[in-house]
Amino acid sequence: MSIRLDRIVTRGGDQGQTSLGDGSRVSKDCARIDAMGTVDELNALLGILEYYVRKHGNTFSISADIRQIQSCLFDLGADICIPDPARPSSLTDKAVAWIESCIELLRVSQPELRSFILPGGSLISAHAHLARTVARRAERSLISLDPVPAEGIRFLNRLSDYFFVLARHANDDGAGDVLWQPGQWK
Repeated sequence: MSIRLDRIVTRGGDQGQTSLGDGSRVSKDCARIDAMGTVDELNALLGILEYYVRKHGNTFSISADIRQIQSCLFDLGADICIPDPARPSSLTDKAVAWIESCIELLRVSQPELRSFILPGGSLISAHAHLARTVARRAERSLISLDPVPAEGIRFLNRLSDYFFVLARHANDDGAGDVLWQPGQWK
């Protein structure tokens, strides 16, 4: 695919509308644009997470995984942008299986949970938890679309699980998790 952006300022959205990938014009507050924006927000957040993983996590493979996830999110954005039920999804069962394998690689060294975990512990963990919540919001936004991008929903569902186990991994595989203590406000 060849991408060429020779103009950034187009003024095409000055009246509150934007174009989808098929050329149709829609309001900027429609569900499809909201879903695209949430996926884009998640992708931007992953840029921050990847930076911290690369600079402070000493884990090249996780940094590479996050970059791959970012590419998958761009594919998902393309699927959302072109609402054609006959068009095959850019995300396939292979993408879902890949993210599941990433989850298992991280999870295998983590102890069983016996409490809910509060977001935090380390900076990387906190950012991974934030990515988890944005992935869940993106998943919810996709459900309202017609046609519903089923593979995108499956991928985002697994992705939020990935960020959960990544957060635990960043907290010394759970040793540094911040556990919920009910009633601590008393």
